[in-house]
Amino acid sequence: MSSTLEKAACSPIKPHPKGFNPSVILPCGCAIEHIQSAMLDYVDFLGFINEQLYTKRIPRLESFLMPANFSSMVGEFMHSSIPRYCNGLVKNLYHNGHPDLLPAGRFENDSAQHAQEGIEIKASRYLKNWQGHNPEDTWLMVFVFDSNRPVDKAQGIEPKPFRFLMVLGAEIKKEDWKFAGRSETSRRTITASVKTSGYNKMIANWIYKDTDLDL
Repeated sequence: MSSTLEKAACSPIKPHPKGFNPSVILPCGCAIEHIQSAMLDYVDFLGFINEQLYTKRIPRLESFLMPANFSSMVGEFMHSSIPRYCNGLVKNLYHNGHPDLLPAGRFENDSAQHAQEGIEIKASRYLKNWQGHNPEDTWLMVFVFDSNRPVDKAQGIEPKPFRFLMVLGAEIKKEDWKFAGRSETSRRTITASVKTSGYNKMIANWIYKDTDLDL
């Protein structure tokens, strides 16, 4: 595998300024410049870490972390970073509380086990059918990205830099989720996935699209 390609892949692609939707509707005083700043922070963070790993001949984060763990890291970074720029939102400090971001000053100690207000954040490599643990009414924001996976090297897939493909967000209802149960012998975590009705709401209120993405 080319070390030139691997070194180039250590530098994530920054979101294009023209990819943001000036007409998007966001809750709690959030604005596209807040989302953009948080995305740029993540790109800078990942680039710094991967460049340091490269000097030690260690694979990039996305090349050795389990895909679900890497996606979780993207999402957690975003719901920690957005409140740095948006005064109307705070990180939910309740362990595994819902949603990830709460309206500033609304809850004691910025902590809520379950609240209707705020924004739930997810990150995914998939363009649709995003999953959650429970079908519920929520304002959902999804950061869709493209990156390598740990299996890529064995499959002959060349190194490529991380990039955000799109960010979507909308208020979706319980009926916009499809509950996925499990058999008695399965150990799979019970999940729900966003149905077409929820996807249509979110794509209609898109926040960011990569300029090369054709939907």
